Amino acid sequence: MQYSTLLLISFCASLVSCSIAKAANVQDTTATWQACIDYYAQLDEQSDWASLRVFGKSDAGRDLHCMVINKEKEFDPTRFNRNKSIVLINNAIHPGEPDGVEASMRLCAMLLDKENAFSKLLDDVIVCVVPMYNVDGASVRGSFSRANQLGPVEYGFRGNALNLDLNRDFVKCDSKNALAFNSLLTRIQPHVMVDTHVSNGADYAHTLTLITTQSDKLGYAQGSFVRDELEPDLYRAMQATEYPMVPYVHTMGRTPESGIEGFLETARFATGYAALHGVIGLTTETHMLKPFAQRVEATFIFLQKLLEYCHLHRIDLLKQYKEGELERLAADGFALKYQLDTTSKEMISFKGYDALTEPALVGTGDRLRYDRSRPWSKKIAYYNRYKSTQFAKVPAYYVIPQAWSKVIERLDSNHVKYHRFNQDTVIEIIVSYADQFETAKSPYEGHYYHHHILCRDTIVKVSMMKGDYCIPTQQIAKRYLVEALEPNSDEGFFAWNFFDSMLQQKEWFSDYVFEDIAAALLAKDPALKAALESAMKSDKNLAEDHWQQLYWIYKRSPYYETSAYRVPVFRWNP
Repeated sequence: MQYSTLLLISFCASLVSCSIAKAANVQDTTATWQACIDYYAQLDEQSDWASLRVFGKSDAGRDLHCMVINKEKEFDPTRFNRNKSIVLINNAIHPGEPDGVEASMRLCAMLLDKENAFSKLLDDVIVCVVPMYNVDGASVRGSFSRANQLGPVEYGFRGNALNLDLNRDFVKCDSKNALAFNSLLTRIQPHVMVDTHVSNGADYAHTLTLITTQSDKLGYAQGSFVRDELEPDLYRAMQATEYPMVPYVHTMGRTPESGIEGFLETARFATGYAALHGVIGLTTETHMLKPFAQRVEATFIFLQKLLEYCHLHRIDLLKQYKEGELERLAADGFALKYQLDTTSKEMISFKGYDALTEPALVGTGDRLRYDRSRPWSKKIAYYNRYKSTQFAKVPAYYVIPQAWSKVIERLDSNHVKYHRFNQDTVIEIIVSYADQFETAKSPYEGHYYHHHILCRDTIVKVSMMKGDYCIPTQQIAKRYLVEALEPNSDEGFFAWNFFDSMLQQKEWFSDYVFEDIAAALLAKDPALKAALESAMKSDKNLAEDHWQQLYWIYKRSPYYETSAYRVPVFRWNP
């Protein structure tokens, strides 16, 4: 690409996006989906280092694009030079938060300007950018859906064509977007992924905050690297700019003075999902009440600093990525649930505003107000360590009947390796029964989510049919498989209702018929009779309800179906 052409494109980008506004209340415009894609297409046309590629379709049939920038001119992710740092930037998962859209346009123009010293970073870094991820929501533009946000004047809507929040969809994959993104990420296998956002919450002086993949969840190799090296360097780099960065302000109490806690981004979120594949996730959260241009600039500078880090520390980044992969492959189990460790904290510098409680302007009661005329700067507590509270042992194989095709579709999108039984066979496996769980009373992202799950495991012989799936866990997707398939997982397919048809008994009994059968069973099995009598002594409701007594016997009889409440994901250790 000619230098003059790049200068023109960069100038046009600054018109589409914005330069830093001098007035604190300026609200600028942000590119439409079509304008954004046209811009990247022009960069693609005029630079042999860039390729704009379609990686899938949205639920409304729109193309999903990824811009690949690689100085070696290789744009197939499966053929990338794995001795380079690979960074994936995802924008507009929430189209009303377009800061990353504008920042990435400027970043790509600068990277592709061969006369710009910044382009030298491409000697060691491959950059992949999703210009707009929620392309359906981006097409629904308005000015009022982000009531708490200062600019831009017009922007997209949070929900996609199915009214899903795509940043809650990365494991369950109800959207075509998520299925396509799962496939994209597992093909690219980036070392770092950035998801760009604008925050809601408390008011404070900082323009940019950061969520980093929880280090205790990543594992020893990558977790210690993130906590001790990557994060401190990024915070130091931003401290030297106009935009000193602090951790995402997830307050312990109502205001920042109460302290903030590290956000535990589970696998439904972009960075939490990426971590299952050993990818360090970073979520930029600019502050909603800062001017749009200022937020874009802060995001732009952060992306620069990240690429500079990935250039300077390429060897360390690649080393910990490989160590993390080996660590996961060697692990005999993984934590499924975590709890904040409130005994561990550090004190961080924070710039805030006095929080006042005063009579409400509307209706009755009091309201919270931050007084910007009374700023403060002091140390506050930051809690960022988590303890595992539940652990899952990894089997040699997971076995799934072929009827559960939606599960297999999601495994395919993550490039999970498996084979299929070539004939009907009987195997001895570990089966889980969902004895206890709670179900949400109202829908969340299209699901009545299960939680507080407690399963009972038993070893039984099960008939598998020709074509059923056998999935070895000793593969790169090992951590993902455990998170998605274990029935006790808060982010697993069981929790997200994939197996709800199993949570219903199909056959029953007529009490007047089963009465004789029950009597015969008790007469034949003294131990069963003793167990019933013991249960009736300890359970008043059972003792007073004859039908429940018959049902108690029925569930322990050969007549009761073994498939009820059985999770159709089996563990096999041949």
